[in-house]
Amino acid sequence: MIPVINTSDLPGSTSRQFEGYHYGDVNVSFFVSATPPGRGPSLHTHPYAEVFVVHEGQLTFVVGDATIEASAGKIVVVPAGTPHKFTNTSSEVVRHTDIHTSSRMETTWLEE
Repeated sequence: MIPVINTSDLPGSTSRQFEGYHYGDVNVSFFVSATPPGRGPSLHTHPYAEVFVVHEGQLTFVVGDATIEASAGKIVVVPAGTPHKFTNTSSEVVRHTDIHTSSRMETTWLEE
């Protein structure tokens, strides 16, 4: 049987989490996010690459030593092991997909 998942059935509220291992041999995980103004995760790393696709709005990323403004239609690729975070610095909700190139999400938080 082919799994068809409603985004609203995924865990989370403003950031819905899909981990591939829950759905068989799926070697990808992701967040479907609607990040409110002023919000975003603190600095962290993953042992795999993460790819951010911004659909609506604008996010400010810190990736290593770089600060990157990414608006709708932009894709930001964070290499494995690179410290990163993002913040919605706009006044609108930002819609984005955050792709983890692993069937299980693994995060090391670097700041509280």
